[in-house]
Amino acid sequence: MGGGRSTAQAAAQAAQTPPGSGRGGFGGGALNTGWGAMEVFETYNLTTPAIALDCEDYGLVFRLAAAGDRPRLRLNLDAKLLGEQPVFNVLASIKGKDKPDEYVMLSAHFDSWDGSSGATDNGTGTLTMLEAMRILRLVYPEPRRTILVGHWSGEEQGEVGSKAFTEDHPEVLSGLQALFNQDNGTGRIQRIGGAGLVHSPEHIEDWLGKIPAEFKAAIAFGGAGRPAGGGSDDFAFGCHGLPAFGLGAAPWDYGTVTWHTERDTFDKVVFDDLKFNATLTAMLAYLASEDPERIPVDRVDLAAQAPDARAGARGGSGTWPVCVKAARSTQPRLK
Repeated sequence: MGGGRSTAQAAAQAAQTPPGSGRGGFGGGALNTGWGAMEVFETYNLTTPAIALDCEDYGLVFRLAAAGDRPRLRLNLDAKLLGEQPVFNVLASIKGKDKPDEYVMLSAHFDSWDGSSGATDNGTGTLTMLEAMRILRLVYPEPRRTILVGHWSGEEQGEVGSKAFTEDHPEVLSGLQALFNQDNGTGRIQRIGGAGLVHSPEHIEDWLGKIPAEFKAAIAFGGAGRPAGGGSDDFAFGCHGLPAFGLGAAPWDYGTVTWHTERDTFDKVVFDDLKFNATLTAMLAYLASEDPERIPVDRVDLAAQAPDARAGARGGSGTWPVCVKAARSTQPRLK
């Protein structure tokens, strides 16, 4: 039994149990802080099945076990390892007229955990970027710089799609003016991170000064901050020291109810907030594209920063994050 941690962690631990110990499987639920919400993750373990029980069923089994009744569960499971299957990123672009080899990029992942439909992680981010591109294509068909959108696959397995893109497209890395990534729920964007670049504040503050007051008033910008430390696709670009800006949303109980749980469903989407987000993102992309200057990529001294300096983040170490190669195959992970 296990609670308060992922089934993947518990299954991996169970797999280390010596043969003949009588432990042939693992049943548990990684309970979130939201009442009854259950986090759903994966396991790459080939020897110990991992079964996620919801809060009520887990509580019943726990009470029976605690009372010494040694409960036995009859399970009807149907699972098959299908081998390697191809997955894809989805990309689109509006070619730049003056500087086609410089890029403004919109970023969101579209894969999700299978406990639910992934509405707020990250269907809302995907929808934001789709709508922002629709707006840009309509009102800004000839941008100064090329505008790209990346809808990434494999983010939940460690930013696989975005890392693979950076490995395959060095020309985008060398020409990247700005990337805007959204991946934390359905709420209105409230924060913009500065990616740990010394000169990002002068550009972002200039852009924010040119958008309507009702949008600017909603945004907190905390300066240069820190680079993304992992957990979303801005990391795949930020680890290279590039201007990859995270767009942080109002929580709407994202971290306690919908994040990686069976409750991340369509009814949780707040469409008025997504309209705000798409409009704001389109304006930022337009201003980054029209900016007469490239953003210099001089890095802040992380060792001298306070650990919570990156807006909306949990802090980080005093060293720049190290890029990690994309895990393009599942097979090496299986145990």
